[in-house]
Amino acid sequence: MIGKKPRSQPHGPTGPVPAIPLSDANAGPGGDPTIGNLVKDATSQVSTLFRGEVALAKAELTREAKKAGAGSGLLAVAGVMLLYTSLFFFIFLGALLMIWLPAWAAFGIVFLLLLITTIAAAFVGYQVFRRMRAPSKTLESVSSLKSVLPGQPQLGAAPALAPHPQLPPVGR
Repeated sequence: MIGKKPRSQPHGPTGPVPAIPLSDANAGPGGDPTIGNLVKDATSQVSTLFRGEVALAKAELTREAKKAGAGSGLLAVAGVMLLYTSLFFFIFLGALLMIWLPAWAAFGIVFLLLLITTIAAAFVGYQVFRRMRAPSKTLESVSSLKSVLPGQPQLGAAPALAPHPQLPPVGR
């Protein structure tokens, strides 16, 4: 060991001593949380809250969209079935009625029968759409946000606009 200095041991004979901090790492010098940590916590909580609201709205609206799709499908099926499968039957019915009635009366009766069938299918489709519900859980949850975010304006209220300090006032 020529030319080498012996190593000094500044941290004791076994190396650095691990320590447990005796104060909160997020706290400032007075023991209160720092503004930066409060903003970071608030930002992450608002972000989590927003993601939860979006997930709830998506779940509720997906259910209602499936009902709307079923109602639309029923209306479309009713229209297509009425058009294709009944065409020959109603021609046959008009020809059959022409045995006892004049042609105009026979096909007038067939027309009224077609019209009543179409109105019935449209009414059933309307009833399916009428049973749809608003996303109540989402609306309730969003309305309760005003208690979580106290500086936000009330829902439906017009925001109060303060004049900009660097822009001249606009005459009304």
